Parts: sequence; C-alpha cells; structure tokens
Amino acid sequence: MKRRRFKQTLSLEERLSEDTEQLREQARMLPPGAVRDHVLRRISQNEAAAHMSGWLSSPGLKSAT
Repeated sequence: MKRRRFKQTLSLEERLSEDTEQLREQARMLPPGAVRDHVLRRISQNEAAAHMSGWLSSPGLKSAT
C-alpha cells in the first residue's frame, strides 16, 4: 500500500495561524453552546501547538554537535 505524500507549501506556524483565524471568525458567528466551545477548544490547541513549535525550533534547544 503506497502512502500519499504531500509537499507543504506553508510552514506549520503559517498553517496554524490561518486555521486559528478562520476558527475565530467561525466562533464569532456561533451562539454559545457545545459547538462554539469545541471551536474555542481548537483555537486553544492551535495556539498551544504554535507555541510548542516555536519553542522546539528555538536556538536554545539546538544540539551542540
């Protein structure tokens, strides 16, 4: 079985930022409730992922080999 491979044209941070902005627009239009809570949770997860990605790519964590 062959794996489908995709070449990403945008960095992870850019993709997370775009997704987060779209989710914020969606959350503004939704009434309070379970669906809006789910969207807000995804926004929080995207922000955490962007923060972790930035932290992991920081110069302080680069190996000194």
